[in-house]
Amino acid sequence: MFDLLIYPFQYEFMLNALLIAILISIPASILSCFLVLKGWSLIGDAISHAVLPGIAIAYILNLPLFIGAFIAGLFCSLATGFLKNNSRIKEDTVMGVVFSGMFALGIVIYTKVETNVHLDEILFGNLLGINDSDLIFSTLISLFIIIILLAKWKDLLVFCFDIIHAKSIGLNISTLHYGLLVILSLVIVSNLKAVGIILSIALLIIPGATGFLVSKDFKRMLLVAVSSTVLSSILGVFGSYYIDSAPAPTIVIFMSINFVLSYLLFVSNKISTTKQ
Repeated sequence: MFDLLIYPFQYEFMLNALLIAILISIPASILSCFLVLKGWSLIGDAISHAVLPGIAIAYILNLPLFIGAFIAGLFCSLATGFLKNNSRIKEDTVMGVVFSGMFALGIVIYTKVETNVHLDEILFGNLLGINDSDLIFSTLISLFIIIILLAKWKDLLVFCFDIIHAKSIGLNISTLHYGLLVILSLVIVSNLKAVGIILSIALLIIPGATGFLVSKDFKRMLLVAVSSTVLSSILGVFGSYYIDSAPAPTIVIFMSINFVLSYLLFVSNKISTTKQ
């Protein structure tokens, strides 16, 4: 039995996949809690799609792909804020226009450029193709994000819960707003090689939603979000080996199962409370 558990990880590519899955899941799940509380889940979706033209242009200019992705993500955030503040259109509509336009632009540019980077790797990642430099990059980005989020979690919590109260106690709303968007862009960039544009959305939504269902305390919400995502990452990478599937979507399946179980627990507790 023990041999079955350790057998997949005798291969370096499986071990690297496991390590980077855990590395990216921790900052993403912490950030997910803030995004869910703030109601910014759609922004994560928008930025994830909007990085594609940045990747394509960076490839053309022979720049590191993550630089193009980061700049495109920031541009999407700033463009959304500008259009929202200078028009009558609601924020969710603006985001839909911006990210769909940028995603379409990225597809057009990509189809016109000869590249050895397959579109599937950009959209869905290549968890089994992770090398040592990818691990180092993700480790540094993850540590930076975790330090910033934990250092400023109280300010961010007030900002996400009640922006009027945050203003009244003297918090710099603009700094918190754009700082959170910068961190969001960094998380998406760090997720890009491992899980791609599409599946990074799951890492930015499901952990926070799972934690929110089973806890009214923010610290416990963080704990549930991180632990459930790390567990899903381990089970997803391990399970993908034996069922011969791609690790990233398998991880998301386990995350979805965790969410369903959390929802059932929430409903059960609600019924018990009602009966009392």
